Formats: sequence, structure tokens, C-alpha cells
Amino acid sequence: MNQASPSTVLPDAAPAPRPSACPGLLRIVAARDGGICRIKLPGGELNAAQAEAIAEASARHAAGVIELTNRANLQVRGVRGGEAAALSAALVAAGLGPDGVAPDAAAGSDAMAKRAAPASNALRAAAADDVRNVMISPAAGRDPFALFDTRPLCAELLTLLQGEARFAALSPKFALLVDGGERLARLDHPHDVWLAASQVRDGVRFVFGLAGCPPAVALSQNSTQARRVDGTGALAAVSPSQVPALVRALLHTFLDLAAADATRMRHLLAAHSVDAVLQRAQTYVDFPLSRDASLASWHRATPADAARRLGAHAQRTTETCHVGGQPPLGRLDAATLHALAALARQQGNGTLHVTPWQSVLLTDIAAHAVPVVLTALNTLGLACDATQAITRLIACAGSPGCAKSLADTKADALRLAARLPENVEVHLSGCPRSCAAAHCAPYTLLAVSPGTYDLYRRDDGHPDFGQCVARQLTIEQAADLLDHLARSP
Repeated sequence: MNQASPSTVLPDAAPAPRPSACPGLLRIVAARDGGICRIKLPGGELNAAQAEAIAEASARHAAGVIELTNRANLQVRGVRGGEAAALSAALVAAGLGPDGVAPDAAAGSDAMAKRAAPASNALRAAAADDVRNVMISPAAGRDPFALFDTRPLCAELLTLLQGEARFAALSPKFALLVDGGERLARLDHPHDVWLAASQVRDGVRFVFGLAGCPPAVALSQNSTQARRVDGTGALAAVSPSQVPALVRALLHTFLDLAAADATRMRHLLAAHSVDAVLQRAQTYVDFPLSRDASLASWHRATPADAARRLGAHAQRTTETCHVGGQPPLGRLDAATLHALAALARQQGNGTLHVTPWQSVLLTDIAAHAVPVVLTALNTLGLACDATQAITRLIACAGSPGCAKSLADTKADALRLAARLPENVEVHLSGCPRSCAAAHCAPYTLLAVSPGTYDLYRRDDGHPDFGQCVARQLTIEQAADLLDHLARSP
């Protein structure tokens, strides 16, 4: 079978990057509290020297506030006027930029934000930064339940995304999930393309689907029902060695078929059938991509457990653990990030892993050192136990940081934490955009004015936040109602 090349499909194989309001390493976006610089971490991984560079740059050029994002990245808030280029250059010099980008490429970031210019080195660098959206488990390669170490695949896909000029046309929100079967895995974030390891008689194959999440088994011991958040479900399976070619084919297919204003795979599927997408992708590969009917009811065999991001859990290597803690509402200051880097050097392998739950994982901790690491994390203000209410709350930047927010959601979340019922998870959003949550939370408090919220409960029969169960609640009233709902059948 002859494989199609992008040039035979689209004569202009290197279009200009899509305009975007998303922050990036080289594109500082203005907010109420200053500029925002988003740092995309390969596989969520950050070495100690890079963590120290971020801490120092954030203190020198911004407000010293670092946020952990729900895509396992970091962002620096409060970038001061006139400091954007210096901040970007410092981060690129620390090896935090896309492949092959030199520090001088960041020097154009201020000018780039002020004018629409033709393709340039700075624009190409920004485009390469935008497409670095591959999520894997923060415990990849170490989780004893994993079927496959996804770290090499993640690196190969990141190289692919940055290496083909045509992919600059993808939206900065276009994202891939590569699931190795770990217990520590985030499976409720919809991705444009997802791949999940599955054990078969002759080894491991990767099942894939579009515009959603891998169908997963409920964690409850009383339920084995598979649940899919949305999307196509499992379509077919390929060998691990075929994954990069498959992803390349699907990305080119998206760019071939998607309308100019379509940014996500779900938009493409609204206009083209799944079979049409697979038929088009087939022209790019020499292995079969037809839909596999035997996978119609496929689901991930191992339940995922988000609580394993907190505290200490055994790794695949004997007598080693990963140890995790969650900063309140996903925010660190520069001093805390410095201290985490030092702790990773002293007790672990010198690496921090940012998780999609806005927490931090230290890996390769000797079992005898676990109590020391847990004490250090607690001293730094990180929660290490799932029973702590703050681990079950997420909140957007709120009105101090965002002009669109109608309430100070972070301050209100801290007030709610003092009264949050056991096992209840709540998302506070200052506006309907839901920047803090890529998933549909069990409960959402949507701000309608300072200190006042409408309460929504997740309901598969209702879109967006779910069903509105009460309006115009204070935080105290919301806490009382959540307690009532938690106790109700």
C-alpha cells in the first residue's frame, strides 16, 4: 500500500500557526494579575535544575506564583510588563522550550505579542511549543500495575509533533493521551486521540479512540460496569511500534478534513463519520485501520485510583516508592518550588513529576526515607492524604487574576474546605469557561456574583456542568446543601 504524504494532500504543507489566546512559553497572555507563561513539561517531568530555574525566573520577572495545571504542566503568573522576553529566554535556556529552540528565539516574544507578523523563527518556535500535548501517567515506567512503559512512546510522539511543519496548524488545545494501564492514571479528561495499552495473547497492543477517554471500569468493588465519558469508544488496535505512524495519520487526516474553524477532533466527527476518518487515515499507513467490531465493548481492565497521587506507594522496583503531595488549589510560590527541587535531589532521583490533579510526585524514594519525605512535604504545606478536604477541591484563578471571573474562587474554596463533607469533590468556577477543570466534576459551584454561586451536580443527562440543583448560594449554604446531598441516597 502506498502511503500518502502531506504534500500530496495539501500543497501548502507548512501553514501559519493558528492564532490562539492560550498562554505558552513564548506567548505571554495578559491577565488581571499580570502575564501568564505556560510551561509544557514532557510527560509532566521536570528535573531539579529546571525547577530551580522556574522558581528563580518567576521571582525575578513575575510575582513568584507557579500554578500546576490540569494537563500536568506549569504556568508562571503575574509576569511583569516588559519582562516577558527575559522570562521566556531564561526558561528556554533551562531546556524547557520545544526541541531545537535557542534562547534567542524567545527574544521576539514581546514583539510577537504586539503585531501580526509573517512566519519567523519566533513564530515557528511558538508553534512547536503549542503542539507539545501528550499526557501519560506521572508513574509511567514505575507503576507496578502498568502493562507498558509509555515514556519512550511519549518522547517519540513529542518529536513527531514538533518535527512536521504542518502540525503547526493544530490548536494548542489539541491533545493526545497514551495510557500504559497504570493504577495512577487520569482517564476522565477528554483527549482528541487516546491510546490505551491492552494485554493480548501475543503481548501488548494499543487500543485507540477519538474525542474522548478510554472506557474504564468503575473503582467500586460493587461495580464492574465500564464507563465512557464521551467520544467514539475503542475503534481498533495497533502494535506499540505502529503508534507513531497511527498518530501521524490521524493528525494529517484531521488537517485534511477539518473545517477552518474546527480546532478539536469532536468538531471533525460532527461533520464526518468515524469510518470516513479511518478511511482517510488508512491512506497514510500500510497496516489496517478498519474498525474492529470485537472491541465494541472493550474497556480498560485495571481500575484507576487518583488517590495514589497522594502519600507513598510502592513502585515496580523493590523497596522504592513514589511519594506525592498536593499544594492548596494547585499553587506554589518560588520558595516552595526551590524546596521541592532540593528534596527531590536529596531523597529521590532529582526529578519532580507534575500530575494532572495539580499535585507533585517524587519518584524513586527509598522505602526507609518515605517518612522523611512525607514530613518535608507536609511542612511545605502540601496535602499528602486523600482525607484532607483541600485535595478534593479545585478552583480557577478567580477575580483577583481573571477579569471574567465573578468571584474570588480560590479564597471561597479555602472557606469551603473547612466545611466540605467527606468524599465530596467540588469544582469552583468563576465563569462558564471552566478553565480549572478539563473533566466534569461531581459538583460544580458556578459564580454568579462575589461570594455567591449556583450549584450543579454531574448528570449524564445534562451537558456541561450537569444539572443545576440550587441557585444563589453563599459558601456556607453550599456547604450545608453538599452535606445533605452527600447523605442522600
